Amino acid sequence: MTDLADVWPLFGLTLGTPRLTLRPLRDDDLPGLADAARSGIHAPERTPFALPWTDAPAAEIPANSARWIWECRSRTRPESWLVQFGVFAHDGALLGLQDVGAEDFAHLATVETGSWLRRDVQGQGLGSEMRAAALAWAFDWLGAEVALTAAYDWNEPSLGVSRKLGYEPNGERRRVSRPGVVERELLLRLPREAFRRPEWTLSVEGHGAAAAFLGVGA
Repeated sequence: MTDLADVWPLFGLTLGTPRLTLRPLRDDDLPGLADAARSGIHAPERTPFALPWTDAPAAEIPANSARWIWECRSRTRPESWLVQFGVFAHDGALLGLQDVGAEDFAHLATVETGSWLRRDVQGQGLGSEMRAAALAWAFDWLGAEVALTAAYDWNEPSLGVSRKLGYEPNGERRRVSRPGVVERELLLRLPREAFRRPEWTLSVEGHGAAAAFLGVGA
């Protein structure tokens, strides 16, 4: 019988770390994603996101999150893709989201990452662990040469993860984070050779079919 991963090969991809499992979100993960988002991600006075999606009324976040997941899936092509990994504890609890995206990866060999964690599990090193997993997959399995990310200048937890993993300053820009609020966003760049690898080794399942679907190594 045809499996869902045969139809959408990204669903067969799984990354494993000592404490976490990362896998692209399926529709039956969306209720858990909504609960994680509504449980709280950041203090209300400031948003770490380029688009302030958590400012929406709590009742609207589940449908908005589903729309975003479905929209990104529908736009997935070899020339432009965004893999949205759910970040799960080994007991199955959904803790957050780790994105890995690329434009024209075949020529640029560059990925960009973004992520969030439930506020109640922050401060335990999980942000570093999930980003390291995404980077190890991008560099060692996809063959990326550069990874990019960004954070507002006040977002020390995100910037601290980037410093820990070896990112270098790559300029800055001004962003409107909320109506009337202008932020200074720091841009960061990580060449493959500068990646400060974790002590553990990433486990990967289902990479071949997922990479072919993304047009990598084809």
